[in-house]
Amino acid sequence: MDRRTLLSTLLAFRVLAASELQTLRGRKRAGAKLELPGGVVITLAGDDETMLVLGDARLDGLDFEVAGRRSAPGVFQVEPIHIPALFLYRDGKRLRVSYWCDVCYIRTWAPGLCWCCRKETLLDPREES
Repeated sequence: MDRRTLLSTLLAFRVLAASELQTLRGRKRAGAKLELPGGVVITLAGDDETMLVLGDARLDGLDFEVAGRRSAPGVFQVEPIHIPALFLYRDGKRLRVSYWCDVCYIRTWAPGLCWCCRKETLLDPREES
């Protein structure tokens, strides 16, 4: 194997390693921020619905976990909302972030108004089945 082929192969492995699915766990901070153990703060990015969840002040200060990929220095790209990627920990249990309308019994994955009755949905983390 010549040097050019070796360098190309190593670069390809580095790109693949950087794109592997990872999880980060820390304290959710205001806005789309996650404070990792040791005080490092990471900016979180995602699709529109994911950003609604990350902007939910009810999650601030909680033990929070995200799944995704590092996209740039200090930035973590969270998986799209249809893939379970947003979790919080309560009483030692890992719970998927979800929202619930207690009038219409409709569950959603992002906060906002119920599409049926227009009432604000409640934060309702659930164990995954």
